[in-house]
Amino acid sequence: MSLDRRGFLVRTGLTLAGGAVGGAVVPASDAPAAVLSRQQPDLTKWESVREQFSLTREYLHFGGLLFASHPEPVRAAIEMHRRGLDENPVHYLQGQGERDAAVLRAAGGYLGASPADIALTDSTTMGLGLLYNGIDLRVGQEALTTRHDFFATHDSLRLRTARTGATVRTALLYDRPQTAAEDEIVSALMGAVGPRTRVVALTWVHSSTGVKLPIKQIAAALAEVNADRSEAERALLCVDGVHGLGVEDATVDALGCDFLVAGCHKWLFGPRGTGLVWGSGRGWAAMTATIPSFTGEGTPGAVMTPGGFHTFEHRWALAQAFEFHRRIGKQRVAARIHDLNRQMKEGLAAMPHVTVYTPMSGHLSAGLICFDVEGLAPRAVVQRLRDRKVIITTTPYTPTHARIAPGLLNSPEEVERALAEIRALA
Repeated sequence: MSLDRRGFLVRTGLTLAGGAVGGAVVPASDAPAAVLSRQQPDLTKWESVREQFSLTREYLHFGGLLFASHPEPVRAAIEMHRRGLDENPVHYLQGQGERDAAVLRAAGGYLGASPADIALTDSTTMGLGLLYNGIDLRVGQEALTTRHDFFATHDSLRLRTARTGATVRTALLYDRPQTAAEDEIVSALMGAVGPRTRVVALTWVHSSTGVKLPIKQIAAALAEVNADRSEAERALLCVDGVHGLGVEDATVDALGCDFLVAGCHKWLFGPRGTGLVWGSGRGWAAMTATIPSFTGEGTPGAVMTPGGFHTFEHRWALAQAFEFHRRIGKQRVAARIHDLNRQMKEGLAAMPHVTVYTPMSGHLSAGLICFDVEGLAPRAVVQRLRDRKVIITTTPYTPTHARIAPGLLNSPEEVERALAEIRALA
């Protein structure tokens, strides 16, 4: 079976490499008819979107940036694949190539990318580890990151440079996040790029402050630097996009980066334990796989996808998460999240006992807001609000802040109720 399976996966990869980009989800041919014929919900109304989730109505949920609930189509797909694997695991597993391809087509349609350029992972952290461990970074070269990035980026680069003899430098992009400006950020980063910089490791939306980086402008500035560099010396732009994926209406071409890494179990509402790495042709050419794939050849994404047995019922249900967002509409999703966050930030900024760290501008923020309440530690803010049936989180950094994330499962009325509870903390 293993040889047949390996050959089938290689053929699937070659098919993806030559296929057109599309967002349609192709269900497994042996899926139960009841699942395939299920009536599609009306997602033109936000309350109908909310009804697809089993989240308790007892609380106001503003913590989806951390770990998402699954919408009904994703839950149904997980159950369908779980049942298939439980009832006839060997037979059902033989459909892996078809189901993986369906996920990659859905992801490619959402990202505006070729499915062949996408590797499947289990999380953002796994994707960052695979990327920075495998990227071409040699003695005499350096990786440039920032003080604002997640520890998984910092640690991945530390581990890589310790083995290769390359170095890591960190840049400060802004002093006060609430007053950060696009030109300031681009200028600070480009001022830190040197002739030995091979990797520029950034995070699209900083979970420590809520600042959203102008990735497109950074990519354009790096392109000017790279114009006179050889292929082996080009500065590769690598982006942790986990808090942009499922929020922003953007494609990989519009971003202009060489790599985009993200988990899919946050804003995208994907199955828990799913993620991806997209790479450009130039990016993949500078990569070596860390974990053997099941294909060994074929598309760049297939070669870079770790082999082994995974939680397949979750991975294969990722196609339904992309389809769910596609049916709502990326532009509508982005507009809704930005509207709710603008409402929340304006309400918080009007409170004298609250300090907001996230920029007011939608150009420099996305779906999360970091703030402090005078006289209360961030964890105390979280606990006090939980007692009032409002769920928020804290930032896992030093210094730490309270963090609230209005998303698709919230309404303007819920934002006002949350603001009233924060106002009562004075």
